[in-house]
Amino acid sequence: MNLEKSLIVLNRMVADGVFSHYAIGGAVAAFFYVEPATTFDLDVFIAWEPASGGIISPAPVYGYLAEHGYSTYEREAVVIEGWPVQFLPLGNDLIKEALAESVPFEIGGVPTRIFTQEHLMAICLQVGRPKDLARLVQFMEEGSPDMDLFREILHRHELGPKWDRFGKRFGPDAL
Repeated sequence: MNLEKSLIVLNRMVADGVFSHYAIGGAVAAFFYVEPATTFDLDVFIAWEPASGGIISPAPVYGYLAEHGYSTYEREAVVIEGWPVQFLPLGNDLIKEALAESVPFEIGGVPTRIFTQEHLMAICLQVGRPKDLARLVQFMEEGSPDMDLFREILHRHELGPKWDRFGKRFGPDAL
């Protein structure tokens, strides 16, 4: 699998107007802040553009990929240059903010964007699955988050009560 080649395809999709921008989230983005975890796919967050009539459809994205020879799927992901890529919508305001505030990054010389560590942490807390909470602990232990920024994000997205429960569950050292 060649992540750089997959990113080149994603950047070409932006250049060709399939979508205006994207950012990488999930385990692949977390890898740049903490020890890597096993992951199945590359989570790519994009703002789906409404088609005529205001209907949001992923057809332009998947149609473009099929036209360029990417029509193999693994579960819910399309395989691009060996990487299963899952295109995800901006399901809530936190994800929208994470995309808007994503940071430029280079992987193997290829420019891309990734979610900030603080947004990834807030998303882990919001989603709240055991693996997400474990990753949040990992961010706290291994990463070097800007805790003031993280708390601002929590406040904006009303995640304070979840953060309090997280602290009670994992102890004050986690906070």
